[in-house]
Amino acid sequence: MLTISNSVTLADWEIELNAIRSAGNGGQNVNKVATAIHLRFDIKRSTLPTFYKERLLKLSDSRITSDGVIIIKSMEYRTQLQNKEAALERLKEIILSATIVQKVRRATKPTKASQRRRVDSKTKRGAAKALRKKVNF
Repeated sequence: MLTISNSVTLADWEIELNAIRSAGNGGQNVNKVATAIHLRFDIKRSTLPTFYKERLLKLSDSRITSDGVIIIKSMEYRTQLQNKEAALERLKEIILSATIVQKVRRATKPTKASQRRRVDSKTKRGAAKALRKKVNF
């Protein structure tokens, strides 16, 4: 069982975990032992509240397929248990990131004083550069 928040949990049957052979270096261990974890989580079939489901399906994440399935491949550790924990933690992070509501940006105008200061600094800088020019008699 994966706990997302105080009120939201995911049952074990909702998360499909498969052990696969890990790619990369590791010698004979790579060829013999399936330490990498392939996690699949179907958003539409899950028992998540509708708010979570809608927000997850709207996310533009490459790990979410067009069918609404989250696919996570974890092979950063040498043991299957550590990879399983890492994959579940990443799933939890994805679900929690969907619940964060972005603050609405309100356009603001610069104050008159700040506009005046900006223009004054530009004229001062231009005057300093003008002093570097060749003197024309």
